[in-house]
Amino acid sequence: MRHRKDHRKLSRTASHRRALLRNLVTALFQYERIETTVAKAKESRRLAERLITFAKRGDVAARRHVSRFVTRPEVTSKLFETIAPWYAERAGGYTRILRIGHRLGDAGETAYLELVKSAQQKEQDRKEREAAEAARTGKAAKEAKAGKAAKEKAGKGESTSEGRGRRGRKGGAVPAGEPAPAKKTRHTVKTG
Repeated sequence: MRHRKDHRKLSRTASHRRALLRNLVTALFQYERIETTVAKAKESRRLAERLITFAKRGDVAARRHVSRFVTRPEVTSKLFETIAPWYAERAGGYTRILRIGHRLGDAGETAYLELVKSAQQKEQDRKEREAAEAARTGKAAKEAKAGKAAKEKAGKGESTSEGRGRRGRKGGAVPAGEPAPAKKTRHTVKTG
């Protein structure tokens, strides 16, 4: 009989199991979706939902309680400032498990564990991703222009950091118009 034997052991010692679950829950709050085995997802889900309920309270004691379990301070602040307000009107059921099949290596059943979002939150996430992509594309264009300007300067005879080789400044590129230095040899041979 399994009276009062709750939780899955996950074939680990107590300290290893606690560390594993802390890391899984922290990753869930950080990335909002993780891929793991079904057993680990079910155990992580219990803890994650409890921590979201604490975050909904929002007081100092709740923040201290959550920060003892979540391994990164920036993830704790994200939980309290971003994730908890999503579920202000919801009384539980903050996560979902989506089974995705078996792993090739050991045929372990895998699943996504993700935070449940409304359509409005999904739309907002999509807009944020597009804005980040646009900013990244704009930054890439600026870097390309800067790289092109540096190549033009190098073509005019000005020294740049490009093309300096492995040795950096000591064995660096010689500006155009200057003769190359003579090679130094280690041994000198005396001739008679």
